Order: sequence, then C-alpha cells, then structure tokens
Amino acid sequence: MKMIPKFFVLVIAVMAAILGASGSCYGQISSGQAAPAFSLKDLKGRAYDLSQMKERPMIILYFFDVESRPSQEGLLSLDQLAKQYKEADITVLAITLSPREKVAKFVESSGLLFPALLDGAKVSDLYQARQILPAVCIIGQGLKVLDYFQGGGKTTETMLVRVAERELQRKQTKLAKAISDEVIKKNPENVKAKAVKGYAALKEDKLVEAEGTFKDLSQKGAQGEIVGKEGLVAVYARKGETEKALQLTKEVEQKAPDRAYVHVIKGDILYGQDKKKEAESAYQTALQKKEGELYQEAVKYNQMGRYYASAKQYSKAREYYDQALTVDPYYIEGTTNKGLTYEKEGKWEKALESYRQALALEKTDSFAAILAKKAQEMIELQKDVKRKERVDQLVKELAARFRGQKEAPKKVEDPWTSSPMVLTFVDFQEKGGLSERDGFSSVMMSQLADHLNGSGRVKVVERVLIERLLEELNLGSSELANPETALKLGRILAAKLIATGSLFYLPQGTLLSLRLIDTETSAIPQVTTRQMPPQASLEKELFQLNREILKTVITKYPLKGYVVKVSGDQAILNLGSKQGIVSGAKFEVIEEGEEIQYKGKPLRSSPKLVGRVEVVRVEPELCYAKILDQARPFRTDDKVQERAEEMALR
Repeated sequence: MKMIPKFFVLVIAVMAAILGASGSCYGQISSGQAAPAFSLKDLKGRAYDLSQMKERPMIILYFFDVESRPSQEGLLSLDQLAKQYKEADITVLAITLSPREKVAKFVESSGLLFPALLDGAKVSDLYQARQILPAVCIIGQGLKVLDYFQGGGKTTETMLVRVAERELQRKQTKLAKAISDEVIKKNPENVKAKAVKGYAALKEDKLVEAEGTFKDLSQKGAQGEIVGKEGLVAVYARKGETEKALQLTKEVEQKAPDRAYVHVIKGDILYGQDKKKEAESAYQTALQKKEGELYQEAVKYNQMGRYYASAKQYSKAREYYDQALTVDPYYIEGTTNKGLTYEKEGKWEKALESYRQALALEKTDSFAAILAKKAQEMIELQKDVKRKERVDQLVKELAARFRGQKEAPKKVEDPWTSSPMVLTFVDFQEKGGLSERDGFSSVMMSQLADHLNGSGRVKVVERVLIERLLEELNLGSSELANPETALKLGRILAAKLIATGSLFYLPQGTLLSLRLIDTETSAIPQVTTRQMPPQASLEKELFQLNREILKTVITKYPLKGYVVKVSGDQAILNLGSKQGIVSGAKFEVIEEGEEIQYKGKPLRSSPKLVGRVEVVRVEPELCYAKILDQARPFRTDDKVQERAEEMALR
C-alpha cells in the first residue's frame, strides 16, 4: 500500500476546510429561512438596518471585493440597469470587507448608485460570504431568503437570470427584459434569459414580439426547442388560436413529458370551451409535473384553486392558493383570490387580511385596494349595531315587497321636476374561461359605484344592501339573468336605472357587455360592449365606463325644474345637490308652446327658449343661478331644463 505524501494530505485538508465552509453556506443560507439581521454604515456614516426593511418587496445583498473585477461584474450590471430604469423599485446593498479608502475609490470611479456598506460587524460571516466572492443573497418581503449564489462567471450569469425571473414575478416586465437582454448580450445561447424576455413581452400583451422571441428560442437546441414551443403555446392561446395551441401542446408533451405549463394552458382552453371536467384533469396533470420555469409554478396551483372556487369548494381552493404563494411570494393573484374565498363565506376579517397582504406586495394594485375597501366597509357595518339593525330591517321590508309584487311607494310630486337619479347594479354574469384573477365583477361594480356617487349626479344603491337582499331572497345568477327579475328588483329599490350585463373571459382579454335599463319604461338607453386586454389599466377602463354612463344620464335624462324666485341678475331654482346639481351647470328657461286644436285633437308646438342661466351656488334642495341672457324677464314657475350638450362630465 502506497503512502500519501504529507504535502497532499495538507492540500486535501485545506480543500476539505474550504469545501466544508462552502457547503455550510448552502446549508445555513437557504431558501425560506429568515435573513440574518444586521446594521451597517456607508462611506458617509448613514446606517442601513436590514430589520427596518421588512416592507421592501425585494432586497439584493451583494458581497464583493473592490480589488476583484470578477466579483464586481454582477454588481456593476445591476447598477447600470438601475440607472437606466430609475422608476424600477430595485434595492441593492453592496457589502464589502475592503478598506474604506479603496471602497471610496471604487465608488468614485464606478459612480455606484447603490450604497456601499463597510462590513465591520462580521456580516460577511453571517452570510458565509468570506471564502468565495461574489456572494449574492436575494431577500423577499418579510426578510425571507429567496435565493443564494456564490461565485462569479457562470454563477453571476445564473444570478442575473434569477433576478430577472423574480422581477417578472413582481410584474416588473421592463426591468426583467432589460436584465435578460444584458445576459443575452454576453451569452446568446442562454435559454432561460430568452424565455424571460418572451414571457415579459407576453405579459405586456406584445404578442408579435413574444412570438418572435419564442420562435427564435425554439431553434436553440433541444432545451431551447421545448421552452420556445411551450412559449408559443401560450402565445397562440392568447391570440385565440386554440387548435394551433392544442396541437403544439401535444408536441411538447411528447418531447418533454415532465413539463407542467402546457397542461395549465390546455386546462384554460378546455374550461373556456365549457369542458370543465376535462379542464380539471388537465390542471391535475400539471400539478403532477415537476419541470417548469420559476414564474410559471404558481399558476398551476392558482388555476386549480380557481376551479374549486368556481365550484364553491372554498376551503379546498385556499389549499391551492397557499401552495401558489409558497412557490411564488410575489403572486398577488393568489393572494386576492384567497381573500375572495373568505369574502364569499362572509369571513370579512380574513378577507381583509389577504387583501392587505396583496397591497403589501404591490401598493398601487387597484384591484386589491378596491376589495380591501369593500371588506373594511363590511367589517364596520358588522360592528355598527344600530346601522346593521337598520339594514336588516330594510332588507326584510324590501324582500316582503318583492315577494308581494309591491313596488316602492312613489312620492307625489309634480311631473316636471326631476327626482334624484338612482341607479342599482344587478349581478353581472361571468362566463367563458377561467381568468387567473377572481372577483372582476365585484371590483368593477364597487369602483363604478364610487365614481358615479362621486359625480353627484347619480346615487347608486349600496352594494351591501343589494347583496343582503339577494341573500334574503335566495336569488342566484340564473334568476338574475331573467330581465323581468332584474327590473322587479330595480323597482323595489326605487331605482330609475339598473345596470346589468356580463363579463366573458377570453384568452385575449375580457369582453364586457353592459346595459342600462329604465325601470319605468323598460327602455334600454345605453348598451356598451368593449374588450379589455389582459394588461389593460383597470382604473382607466372603469373611469371611461363611468364617463359613458354619466353621458347617457345627462343626455337622456336632463334635469328639469322651475324658477322659484328672481332677484336682480340671479334666479333661484328648485333643484339642488339632491338631484345632482353642481356649480357650472347650465339651464335653458323655456315656456310651453302654444296648444292648437285640430280636428278635435290638441297639438302643441316645441317649447320656446326664454333665456339661459348658469348655476353658481348649490344647496341641498335649491340652487342659485346667474342669468346669462333673457328674451323677457323671468317669472316664478318658469320651467328650466338642463343644457345637456354643454354639461361637463364630472
């Protein structure tokens, strides 16, 4: 037996120590654990305390050596991107053990945007970032470790791709594409970077760009072919080319039987074709597959959850939403979807908790904000005993009227003076595919109600009252689809208009159909049909819809009233804020045309214009209007009618 020289024994011992240290870093810094806390100062003495950054969506700790160019490569790439995309919410802390003077020289020469922190507290040891540099730790919200990398070269490339994937999860598509482009520039064969670029374009609804990227990717070897064709399946499904998507799905299944995402898309297509059992089977198959891109994993759990939520199996749905959030902590869709399952069970506190978690992920998410506001209002109602009693009593009275075929009592008023314009929303039908995000109809009605109430011109019946009434009457979507039932509800609620319609979910967006129905005449003064792309701004779409409804109200139902009193250059009208009057509204003062008898039949000519007035001050039941012009002096009881064509939308 040969003896091993002492020199080699020493080398082996040293290598073992190094590898042991390296191995321990992976063991101690792992995904899901709490990031070790620390507080360090930059060159100017400003302190950065990690424990104070819990609300940051993502933090990148980058440990490097100012004298090692390879250890700086990833840092400088991120710095360049941060300078280019200043609107991007990217937080990087550059941490080094290097001497202060050398760090200062590096910061000055590189123009580093990120704070360079001097490690005098052995933070590098906490993060096992002494032996191998760079060491990069990606931390998510709540200071949980998401990813950990050590080493430059290929590892830096892998780290940058992972950051791009995380940014794609956060819906930061521009930054995700920019990081991917940076990687592709240095390595055109990087399949994962190209995939991120393609899916980022798809999220931006840039289908031509996405299709081109995936076609190019499908030519990049065996792995590129699979990932590229999988991306093309997503593109064809979005374009509505379902047969083309399903055919390519079969090809991907045959060549890569362990890929999951194509089965999710297949499930979505089948659900949209009303083949719900087949869709469930496809989603279940997706759950059994283990291969897929990081930003696709949560979707398969979410869609399974959506399937069970649509079948009112809310507890089971939450199990899948929780799994979606486990694999993707930025998955805001699963967070609000989970809240909606609690909402449908009347568990408003838990619903609000989920919506607040979603807002913590993305403060500007209007979807979560609207749902949170609604949940908060419901909680306050439950705590306000007297108000709850009033609502309960009113619901019972309305339900009794509905069952007894009795409409709301009408006040005896003159037929000319306008009453307040009351509108109620009746349940919108949700049809078509299984959208990734639940609750669109609820969000739409809540936000439109706020917009319309805010205009002052329309008063919307409280949503809580309608929901309680529907619950009391046990009316579901199928009954509400009956126009007679909807009209009856509107009349019971003393609403002049009801707004109803449907939301049809398509791969290329949501098709909205909205109708306004006059409860007195059954006439339909407005029909709106519009398709909203997947990435459309919800706030912008609802604001435009609000304007269209107001325009219909103003043009089809102009306010009418009387001159109550005239004083100098001012007239007082019997219309106020209760009817929706605002300063700046203009009215025509008119007198009825002469009635002519012809063959025993009275004929009346068009009203005659006497003059015009503009409202300058409003009280609840009357307003003061400046006289603009007059053909004769105005008199008490002169009729006035709103000049709808000049009425500014509010």
